[in-house]
Amino acid sequence: MVINERVEIYNIETGTRFATYVIEAPPRSGTISLNGAAARLAMPGDKIIIVAYASFDEAEAKIFKPRIVRVDGDNRILAS
Repeated sequence: MVINERVEIYNIETGTRFATYVIEAPPRSGTISLNGAAARLAMPGDKIIIVAYASFDEAEAKIFKPRIVRVDGDNRILAS
């Protein structure tokens, strides 16, 4: 994900879905936070899914492989 990229958030705990954008956090901090109006749509400890999209031409789409990143309770990437 890149700074200012639009992402979709799916809150597994409540079923809430909303769009927001990526803001910078300290490297390797594991920080995932919601600000502004989005902050009212999830609570610390809620399990969420973050979805980022991309556009491809037909040739790129045929070879693209989506990535699923799973994290632990401290938002550290788990080995796949």
